[in-house]
Amino acid sequence: MPSLLSEITSRLSSTSDTPALDASVLLAHVIEKPRTWVLAHPEFTTTAKQQSTLNDLISRLVGGEPLPYVLGHWEFFGLDLDVTSDVLIPRPETELLVESAIAWLRKYPARRTIADVGTGSGAIAIAIAANIPDAGILATDISGSALDVAKRNDRKFNVDSRIEFVECDLLPSKPELFPTYQHLDLLCANLPYIPTETLYTLPVYGREPTLALDGGEDGLALIHRLLNIAPAWLAPNAMILLEIEATTGRQALDLAGNIFSEAEIHLHQDLTGNDRLLEIRR
Repeated sequence: MPSLLSEITSRLSSTSDTPALDASVLLAHVIEKPRTWVLAHPEFTTTAKQQSTLNDLISRLVGGEPLPYVLGHWEFFGLDLDVTSDVLIPRPETELLVESAIAWLRKYPARRTIADVGTGSGAIAIAIAANIPDAGILATDISGSALDVAKRNDRKFNVDSRIEFVECDLLPSKPELFPTYQHLDLLCANLPYIPTETLYTLPVYGREPTLALDGGEDGLALIHRLLNIAPAWLAPNAMILLEIEATTGRQALDLAGNIFSEAEIHLHQDLTGNDRLLEIRR
């Protein structure tokens, strides 16, 4: 007789690229055991209540709902963040931005005023706050529903005293109303950056919020807008870190060079060798 784990794997095989992994993660979630325990106990059987819950979650996965939304949480930079369909699922490639931000802040201990634009689940802001205890962070998003998730994560990791959330389009229209953050040392953003036509062809389209994915015709529409308004917010010798879509590296470099002609600008690759992070040092 096949094990429960193999049965779940079979049910997910038509909709998942990693059905065995997803099956073990899902089962561990339902029975509230570590995934390693699930793998070590193939003979395990669920209670009637657990099986009912499991069937409901499997139906959602088979229907196309992403696993993190089904679970209600997802790991990012060692943090188990709450996620809902109102926010983009945190991805490993964004950890490059966080690592770069933390390294720069540790190198310059007097620079502690930060903004995370388009914060979504709060992943970037909370990861920085968890690793830089004296950081002060302005976290913005145009979606109030996304900010609700970010605030929940903020409280979950006890960094709520160091992050101020603001619902707005990119940055507040009146910097003078936020004097603490009017001169930013570090500006971070993982804005929507997928070109619109490309987005329509991707499996992620319709499964995660389009608002958090659609970067306009060239994938740089919001990045362009942010770079244009950023100078009014930046302190001297500030740093900007922007995640970009892999195919827009050269365009992003040219855009940054046109707006910040005197800045030192670099493009960094992620672990797969794709252009991923635009760094601007004024």
